[in-house]
Amino acid sequence: MKKKSRHNKKNNKLKTIILLLLVVTFVCGISYTIYYFYNSNKEKQVNENILNETNIDTTQITDTKTERMLQIEELQKENTEIIGWLEIEDTNINYPICQTNDNDFYLTHNYKKEKASSGSLFLDKDFDMVNGSSNYLIYGHRNKQGLMFEDLMKYAKEDFYKEHTKIKFTTKTDDSIYEIISVFYSRVYYKSEKNVFRYYYFVNAENEQEYNNYVEQCKKASIYDTGVTAEYGEQLLTLSTCEYSKEDGRFVVVAKKVNNNNL
Repeated sequence: MKKKSRHNKKNNKLKTIILLLLVVTFVCGISYTIYYFYNSNKEKQVNENILNETNIDTTQITDTKTERMLQIEELQKENTEIIGWLEIEDTNINYPICQTNDNDFYLTHNYKKEKASSGSLFLDKDFDMVNGSSNYLIYGHRNKQGLMFEDLMKYAKEDFYKEHTKIKFTTKTDDSIYEIISVFYSRVYYKSEKNVFRYYYFVNAENEQEYNNYVEQCKKASIYDTGVTAEYGEQLLTLSTCEYSKEDGRFVVVAKKVNNNNL
């Protein structure tokens, strides 16, 4: 009887430990979920309030100085690393673009340089904002709350592309419309891999052949035919985000500048 009693006590103790572990796991899971959504909502609110908190003198708006350009100038008073603004109709993509000499910084910081899990949309460090470069290469996280570049994935469907062929990109000196030429899946390749298209290395073309090769590779990789291409000298815009169907996957949208948008 004593052996059976001791056995029962061990079983009860084991059940109690398991129950406690389950409770702790459940509480931790709930706590993480609450924390995640709290931070996501906070980050969303910060981003939504950007323009509301940006006061400009509307009397300064002219044919060559748009409202968005003035807003960028105002934002630069708070953070000189804000270099532009990206907007795509019918998406949540309506954000300032930052640039610094460290491509990792804005992966974890918002446009105010505050810690933020969603980070910011940012321009590759190698783009020359003074003299210009061939390709505005812009990166951004995806977020389940729809922040940053989550909505870029809408372009995986050709029907969405057909209704949204244009992208608006503004700097303090230029307010322009870009037309999409390619949409494709890619990934970050190992150094040992040969004859692969590393689109993320292309910021400035050394010559016409290098530029044309980038455009040709983009068109070849495209998941549908846009019927649009780019010619040497035309300004390019490449948007890149993570894609989770493969290891280090990427989803990319490439566009070319077609005109100034002085609306």
